[in-house]
Amino acid sequence: MLRLKAMRKKNTSIPVNDFGGEYHSGISIGKMCLNDLLMGIDAQHAERHDRHSFHLLEKGTITIEVDFQTYQMTAPSVIYMHPNQVHRILSFEDVTVNSWAVDNENLHQEYLKILEELTPLKPLPLNEEIFSLFKDAASLCLKLSIRKHDRLYHSLLKDSCNTLVSMTISQYLEQAKSADKLSRFEAIAKAFREILEQNFSKLKGPAGYAEKLNISAPYLNECVKNATGHPVSYHIQQRIILEAKRLLYHSGKSVKEIATQLGYDDYPYFSRLFTKITGMSALAFRNRNHE
Repeated sequence: MLRLKAMRKKNTSIPVNDFGGEYHSGISIGKMCLNDLLMGIDAQHAERHDRHSFHLLEKGTITIEVDFQTYQMTAPSVIYMHPNQVHRILSFEDVTVNSWAVDNENLHQEYLKILEELTPLKPLPLNEEIFSLFKDAASLCLKLSIRKHDRLYHSLLKDSCNTLVSMTISQYLEQAKSADKLSRFEAIAKAFREILEQNFSKLKGPAGYAEKLNISAPYLNECVKNATGHPVSYHIQQRIILEAKRLLYHSGKSVKEIATQLGYDDYPYFSRLFTKITGMSALAFRNRNHE
């Protein structure tokens, strides 16, 4: 969960926090006070999660970086992080946080679809009434999590955790534009972003995405540009470069290995693309961020 880890050698891939614990059920829930942790540990160790994670900040302030965006969370607030997102804690002060996480198998499928559509998300401040509901629900879920001898233990844990997930989604949806209010252009742009997330390492041009949406490439480009201000190619490149940045910063893979992983057999082309989009070479980006 939002946990700090001891320093260790740099991995060849982005570390994945598999949560583990005693459940081994694809569901995890816990509560911790970060100010109780020992000094001298590496607060800047970055990782991904192996499941969808949610964090309710009850007390204090925490600064967290998610995919190179820095956010300061002040209690009471909640944040959702997709398994693909890389994050690290930058600083914290007197923090108490409830965390729960669910893998795809145990997450309600309706919730999974909504979360995929909403990602990425910023921390969400909560008013006192809503915070009280979250706190009570999290407390109940924690109490259920230790009742391992109950015959319906896994079902109780799954249902209570999904309740917390639905409460979080509900709060985010209040800030999002509802699907029935989307224009035709916005609806197609939304569908494109969903397909992009699953195919950016394989499909590099608008035609492939247009084919999956059963529309023409020019029309897809018109819709996306109208809804976002940028053409399809811009979004494809931005998603590829985000993943490249993640791997450059958080792994020890070579630039050539990263290019191959992202679907570029033409390594020089990938290098030129990275420089064009970011204004610096891939190695310069890695070196600057590791100074």
